[in-house]
Amino acid sequence: METSELLKKIRAIEIKTRGLCSQLFSGEYHSAFKGQGIAFAEVREYQWGDDIRSIDWNVTARMNTAFVKEFEEDRELNIVLMIDASRSGFFGSQQELKSELITEIGALLSYSATQNNDKAGAIFFTDRIEKYLPPKKGRSQTLQLIRELIDIAPSSPGTDLSRALLFLDHVLKKRSVVFILSDFIASDYETELRIVARRHDVIGIHVYDERERVLPDVGLMRMQDAETGETVFIDTSDSRVRNAHAKYFDSKQEYFENAFLHSGAEVLNISTASNYTQALMAFFERRLKRA
Repeated sequence: METSELLKKIRAIEIKTRGLCSQLFSGEYHSAFKGQGIAFAEVREYQWGDDIRSIDWNVTARMNTAFVKEFEEDRELNIVLMIDASRSGFFGSQQELKSELITEIGALLSYSATQNNDKAGAIFFTDRIEKYLPPKKGRSQTLQLIRELIDIAPSSPGTDLSRALLFLDHVLKKRSVVFILSDFIASDYETELRIVARRHDVIGIHVYDERERVLPDVGLMRMQDAETGETVFIDTSDSRVRNAHAKYFDSKQEYFENAFLHSGAEVLNISTASNYTQALMAFFERRLKRA
């Protein structure tokens, strides 16, 4: 992509996501995600009833009177986006491609982190790790993340979510809020997901297109697997073909939801034909009610 065209797209997405962030997440964002740990705040003199386990013995020895450590909830969040950059994302029969929808959602979440003075990072994956942006604060980090979302050139067409989850578990030491943005045309990742979900707050955002489940009755159709390149002709006028197509989608959806819910993670389904801002707002409102 030409540099000037890329810069225009980055600017356009930044303006859009900044406006959406102000409209949707004025307070809900941070309230929906509790502090991820306990941080040391200060020491103060011991008072009757204080837990003796909180006594700071070094300060007590120096001051000749008992002092205790006080802690507070660490409100700074790590927001990490796991972005599926595989070739299956380059499909869409509605308003936009799945990959374009992932770009906008990722940019919005990243900008929300920046607005709240939190760190944002990203892992771009296919069947390998394409790029890793360690969590950092600031607008420059958000712009870098948006640039990668728009202009990522994956080296492989396939998908291996389990490998990406193992990488995240290896590099991410601080408890974080992890959004996985994918069409989840993958399998055999439940074990790795359980490992990650024990340490992090994980949300799977399933981005899909209606035509992935419901085929139109238009006769003979040429179809190509975006990740393998395999091409086949199918007869969409045959109800058995359409039913088999729907069952395949449903089986992937069932695996996705079961894997996430059984691991303690959360799920959110967003279609390319739907209003993703409403879906995200409903998700944050559900989190707030449980808080």
